[in-house]
Amino acid sequence: MNITGVRIAGVGHFVPEQVLTNADLERLLDTSDDWIMSRTGMKERHVARLDEPTSDIALAAAKNALAQAHLEPRDVNCIIVATVTPDYAFPATACVVGSKLGIAGVPAFDMEIGCSGFIYGLTVAASLVRAGIFKRVLLIGAEELTRLVNYSDRSTAVLFGDGAGAVVLEATEHDSYLGAELGADGSAPENLYLPFSGTAQPPPTAEDLAAKRNTIQMNGREVFRFAVTKMIEATHVALAQAGVTPSDVRWLIPHQANRRIIDAAAKQLNMPSDRVIVNIDRYGNTSAASIPIALSEAVAEGKLKDGDVILFVGFGAGLSWGAVAWRWSANGHAAA
Repeated sequence: MNITGVRIAGVGHFVPEQVLTNADLERLLDTSDDWIMSRTGMKERHVARLDEPTSDIALAAAKNALAQAHLEPRDVNCIIVATVTPDYAFPATACVVGSKLGIAGVPAFDMEIGCSGFIYGLTVAASLVRAGIFKRVLLIGAEELTRLVNYSDRSTAVLFGDGAGAVVLEATEHDSYLGAELGADGSAPENLYLPFSGTAQPPPTAEDLAAKRNTIQMNGREVFRFAVTKMIEATHVALAQAGVTPSDVRWLIPHQANRRIIDAAAKQLNMPSDRVIVNIDRYGNTSAASIPIALSEAVAEGKLKDGDVILFVGFGAGLSWGAVAWRWSANGHAAA
């Protein structure tokens, strides 16, 4: 099998128009802007309309990424959507996005690994391109977690927002993929899960629904401990594969779950704050969409330069984790 190179040819993102601020949450909960900011770093998050399904926001992000890459939907050979809030349990949301893009028939599938979705998706999509199976893969992280939140639970209600980010991965002569590390431990799914959403439990009773036990449940203390540890471990493995050190990394683009987690990980990696991409204050935790949204904004702001080493790192339900080391290519040459 001939291995070619891969690069990110285009990026884009989209967030719904409606904004939910900390002031709004103060009217719903026993909380305050100071409490939320000190514990999460979040000030506002976006909320999709009820008539705005995940496929719609994924579509908008995809169109923006394709435009940035100067490509048409017909140039895409495969679509991957990372999401835990699909339009339906089946079919895959990626199939719906392909139809809405006007390219029904193109291979399409979803990845359900929570907030680690973009990391997993980037590894899979890059592998498909590097192996020569597809020339271009459209990878989208899209989530509408606000539909699953219990807005009477202060510990989770303040955290989540809706949004989508997309990248177009393209075969090139020179490889941007440097190394990756993925992992998962499903021994205690209840640390971060959505009860009554599958076959592990009977349908919720009226009492369960009244108590809102069918919403996102999280053991925050355990997730925090796990997140920092696994992000650092995965980072070191990915960088070792790449043959680079933390000091070689120009930009750290982490999953935007909690500002304290981001700061703790950056500190352990000796990464200066001006080299860490953070937008959690404006979007909250958008799960699989958070890293591509942050990447899209960094590109739009002109922060990434040709040759920059980037570290994408995240964690999520599973519990799962991963890191990808990537060399930015601003002007790659498409493979024949």
